[in-house]
Amino acid sequence: MRPSTSRCPFAHAARSPPPASCLQARVPDASAASESAPVYDLVLMPTLSTVITELEQLAPLQLAADWDNVGLLVGSKRPTIDRVMTCLTLTADVAREAVAEQADLIVSHHPLPFRPVNQITDASATGGILLELLSAGIAVWSGHTAWDSAAEGINASLAEKLSLQDVSPIEPDTATPAVGCGRMGMAPASSTVAELAQTLAAALGCPGCHVAGPADRPAGRVGIVCGSGGELVAEVAAAGCQTLVTGEIKLHNALDATARGLAVIAVGHHASERFAMEQLADRLASRLPALHCWASATETDPLVWLPTPSSL
Repeated sequence: MRPSTSRCPFAHAARSPPPASCLQARVPDASAASESAPVYDLVLMPTLSTVITELEQLAPLQLAADWDNVGLLVGSKRPTIDRVMTCLTLTADVAREAVAEQADLIVSHHPLPFRPVNQITDASATGGILLELLSAGIAVWSGHTAWDSAAEGINASLAEKLSLQDVSPIEPDTATPAVGCGRMGMAPASSTVAELAQTLAAALGCPGCHVAGPADRPAGRVGIVCGSGGELVAEVAAAGCQTLVTGEIKLHNALDATARGLAVIAVGHHASERFAMEQLADRLASRLPALHCWASATETDPLVWLPTPSSL
């Protein structure tokens, strides 16, 4: 990711006007600068519409669940932007970071607002966050289940981390069957459920994870549903999977899974998705080099593993 560019557009008589979707900005070229005066390169500063177009190529909104709230949720389509921060969940701390770092746009995986709101006041946590962002002129865009289901989205990335073979969606999209809800594929032939859990925890930097069912049995066909996958237990079992990998799962959903012959690996909701917001920042920066993109440095998992005295 490259550092922030100047916010000041300028015209250059010797060049044709920039396209409507971008404006030109001056950025020092360190490789060509001399001691007497810097040399400037021209870069194109994208508009919010241009950034959204790139985001929707990465996470097509038609892949989002019917109940979801995705797309541009807060803000107006300003002339240009140059600072974009990604996060998993837009909390008050994350909002303060965005304001302090002068972000123009927050790409939050979990939508805010998610459900319709009757009032926007500082009497509620959601209202306070929205007021702070609106006051600072910061827009909010969310991909949520569209990014979960996309070709390079969260579930596909988890399948890659687990080295699954013959990967396909659990519920293919009608228009584009190669993408869709969840992913499933075959684990390496020798992998047990315990080994798969250890591989995933190591890949995501987790201290551990929950496992339901016999941990020493072969992992077999693995279904992946990032975030909260308990409500898809029946679909994962019907797809012929022997193991479900998810973020979090309720007790009774876990019991339902084991009754259907599914082992469950639950690595934590935050851990199962946060890494992909870091990836999204990198991918957006590579598509639009004039942007300064970063994943929130403030955001942390609200649930932590606390060792008990007997485990120390």
